[in-house]
Amino acid sequence: MNKFIPISEPSITEKEISYVTSAIKSGWVSSQGEYLKKFENDFAKYVGVKYALTTSNGTVALHLALVSLGIKKGDDVIVPDLTFIATANAVAYTGAKPVMVDIEKDTWCISPTSLRNSITSKTKAIIPVHLYGHPANMDEIHNIAKENNLYVIEDAAEAHGASFMGNKVGGIGDCGIFSFFGNKIMTTGEGGMITTNDESFYERAKYLRDHAMSKDKRYWHTEVGYNYRMTNIQAALGLAQLERIDELLEKKRQIFAWYKEYFYEIKGITLNIEKEWAKNVYWMVSIVLDNDLGITRDELIIALKNNNIDSRPFFYPISQMPMYYTENINPTTYSISKRGLNLPSSVNLQKQEVEYIVSTLKDSINSYKTKY
Repeated sequence: MNKFIPISEPSITEKEISYVTSAIKSGWVSSQGEYLKKFENDFAKYVGVKYALTTSNGTVALHLALVSLGIKKGDDVIVPDLTFIATANAVAYTGAKPVMVDIEKDTWCISPTSLRNSITSKTKAIIPVHLYGHPANMDEIHNIAKENNLYVIEDAAEAHGASFMGNKVGGIGDCGIFSFFGNKIMTTGEGGMITTNDESFYERAKYLRDHAMSKDKRYWHTEVGYNYRMTNIQAALGLAQLERIDELLEKKRQIFAWYKEYFYEIKGITLNIEKEWAKNVYWMVSIVLDNDLGITRDELIIALKNNNIDSRPFFYPISQMPMYYTENINPTTYSISKRGLNLPSSVNLQKQEVEYIVSTLKDSINSYKTKY
């Protein structure tokens, strides 16, 4: 196949073009306009919460949530060791310390056992990440948080529409955050959202998002705030995507079903799972290679690239990064990180392309075994 198959690409239809064009023609192209409020209201309804607040991206949504909850220097916030760096960076922005804990072997989400063992008197919050579209075990996390009087901030940046025990992620913790980057299930180009049922938290976050400007006295500020606002143009794109989200999620699950069908008889590879209490939205179709497969993850990436197939390694453990380095090794994170691979997962994929990807992957493994 000569066509390059990307890891991800957005699905843009006439609906998105129409809404964005309307926003531009309205003249409201910055942080005010009808699409912003509509997007926030409809997203809150979709998640099943009272309030949703747009932000300029997912990272600042997480930072704004932490600051609004009062997280500060001297505090510890527990995060999974396997996640995108933004989860830890947002904690560091507040002056608090991100504490990296291990993950579960099957869901690749934060391990409740490792979480419980890492709590100290300095711990103030937990950020479970619904990694690659599968929700973390929120019941166990909530029980631990309640016992220790900790906030729970859901990082649902990769899990729009995923659910735990029938409840959508982003509406289970004290608050949730989402990312709408271009490779996410739904996109605003760049952008994010905070979701919550807590009115006082929502009002605090809304206030800080807009330079902490007084409601009653324009251009009067009593503390340091932020410019974390989304534009009306972005919200127009996001609203159109939200109105199509069931379609997008159905295609994501269809794509995973195709992969599962073609991977059926290939040994030495583990696909994403879906626990009985979860709905996985398969933001990324992901595989973990057995240690004795022969070919390494990085060698397989090169082989796929040589056949016009894009792929991505799993995230590196955050505890390996120079600014967060620790000698405490989280064994499951370290093992899965070096063996995990994300395959093309775009909603634009066709079945024959998935068949080609899996066939190429199988041939690459067999070729490598024969060669060596």
